Amino acid sequence: MTDPRTTVVVITHNRCPELLRTLDRLAKLPERPAVIVTDNASTDGTAGAVARHHPDVRLLRPGRNLGAVGRNLAVRQVRTPYVAFCDDDSWWAPGALSGAADLLDRHPALASVTARIVVEPDGTDDPITEELRNSPIPGPGWLPGPALGSFLAAATVLRTDAFRTAGGFHPRLWLGGEEELLAADLAADGWWLTYADDLTVHHQPSTARDSTLRRTHGIRNTLWFTWLRRPAGPALRRTLHLARTVPRDRASLRAFAEATAALPWVLRERRVLPTAVESRLRTLEHAQRNSTARRYTG
Repeated sequence: MTDPRTTVVVITHNRCPELLRTLDRLAKLPERPAVIVTDNASTDGTAGAVARHHPDVRLLRPGRNLGAVGRNLAVRQVRTPYVAFCDDDSWWAPGALSGAADLLDRHPALASVTARIVVEPDGTDDPITEELRNSPIPGPGWLPGPALGSFLAAATVLRTDAFRTAGGFHPRLWLGGEEELLAADLAADGWWLTYADDLTVHHQPSTARDSTLRRTHGIRNTLWFTWLRRPAGPALRRTLHLARTVPRDRASLRAFAEATAALPWVLRERRVLPTAVESRLRTLEHAQRNSTARRYTG
């Protein structure tokens, strides 16, 4: 069973063993998807290893660490109607890519399908899965699953044209909650996002990560998204809520400092979301107030 509808895009940086494991898994999928890897300036021999072990993989080497924008670079090369994102420490289950493509084929107003995330090696659901499964956002009757306000890149298949039209991932956000802004812009363009519980992606978190830096970027990016897209009242309330609830440490202080220093470009690029999209975000925000899965605790 080959399926030419979807290309898998992977970004990586200095995680050669994890990346090779992921590429091994992707190569065994019955869909036989095309795979594009953006090597974000790895110094551990990643590029050479990919060329030796997976010569069919298209390898992009921008020469510097682009973060999530490495996905944008790869999507420029995509020639299929759908693109599946995948991290170097995650992989799609057999049949999941075809299942997501089927949903996108059947529902032309659907931009993305996010799969159930299984954490390895224990095979347990990621804590965020329950929130996706029980999303409070109201959606149209035709939607094949819960309506989402955002998505997780490593577990999502998107409509390629919708991704490009929305502008992809913002170059300033780098990594850490970078999906929220893109998801809101997709919704503003009239698209819907959904969760599919019967599709699976596996995630075996890499030990090669700087959780403190990722938390800093996550808080900073949440603030930037809030100031870029939310009306003044909700933006102020969310900012104050974050100030009260994030850990009181150096990482949080750095996040607020970086976010504040960027106010000139944030205000230049500010574009408030349509009322209907803002209403969905308020519904989601209220439901997430007591969520442990989304706290920035690293």
